[in-house]
Amino acid sequence: MSQLKGIPVVADTAAPRSGSKYVTPQGFTAVRDGIKSRGATPVRPPLRKPPWLKARAPTGGGFQGVRALVKEHRLATVCEEAKCPNIGECWNAGTATLMLMGAVCTRACRFCSVDTGNPHGWLDPEEPAHAARSVELMGLKYVVLTSVDRDDLPDGGAGHYAACVRAIREACPDTAVEALTPDFLGNLRDVATVADSGIAVFAQNIETVRRLTHPVRDPRAGYEQTLSVLRAAKAHRPELLTKSSLMLGLGETDEEIVQTLKDLRAARVDIVTLGQYLQPTANHLPVERFVTPAQFDQYRAQALALGFLECVSGPLVRSSYRAEQALNRNNAGLDNTQR
Repeated sequence: MSQLKGIPVVADTAAPRSGSKYVTPQGFTAVRDGIKSRGATPVRPPLRKPPWLKARAPTGGGFQGVRALVKEHRLATVCEEAKCPNIGECWNAGTATLMLMGAVCTRACRFCSVDTGNPHGWLDPEEPAHAARSVELMGLKYVVLTSVDRDDLPDGGAGHYAACVRAIREACPDTAVEALTPDFLGNLRDVATVADSGIAVFAQNIETVRRLTHPVRDPRAGYEQTLSVLRAAKAHRPELLTKSSLMLGLGETDEEIVQTLKDLRAARVDIVTLGQYLQPTANHLPVERFVTPAQFDQYRAQALALGFLECVSGPLVRSSYRAEQALNRNNAGLDNTQR
């Protein structure tokens, strides 16, 4: 087995173990699940998951229909690849999330299990057409486009991202598009490129409170950088809805959560989502606490009092959870009292 800087490199003929380096089909190296394995014994055993974090098995006619299309046409969705607990609810509602610009991110955030590496400028030129065809086949009313960070590209991938949006809008003019974007290293010209592409919602996740931004996020990300991106998108296209998301359970305090919500409102963010952080592998940050359903309801009430149009808040909420319902002022149909 070959070595790269002392780390074993395996060919991508079989799934490499978490934390190891492998060679992608495009010929560059990446780290499986984003964070290198240190081989160290955890400081403490992981916390036992509480009963309210159990997800219901996905069912329903809409879900079964979309799943059949995804399998038949080999479509790629974040919903399946990230094993999202809300896949049944979203697919039954005609909503799905697609990942753009490949599966390898140039950053290595310590909460995220996306593979990390340097794609050296690689992009699939057929992706805009393929993304549009996927949305058309799945019959989506609402699609969330997200992507890895691509700091290897001069524009962070903004032009490619916008081309995918335009292709979807041309093929499916009645489908609303939400863009959950990278931060483009804070380059506001690239933010404008995506904002002008035909999207209905511009989202960029702040992820955590200011104090925990580093080490939770990659050093190239930043609390103020995310706020500036969201502020710029709203200023450039005031009619756009803007959106952000926080993970809870990383060691933040109630006071820090409220301050983050205030900072997002000051940046004119319209919608915020709050969900429980879950440790994806032993190499990632541990969970410091499990937030109760009642606490999620409390945080939602505080967010609404600050003026957000909606705060979707609950243990299993992810940034794209029931995104099409975000303005129904009902926590996207989620009832935390049933958990």
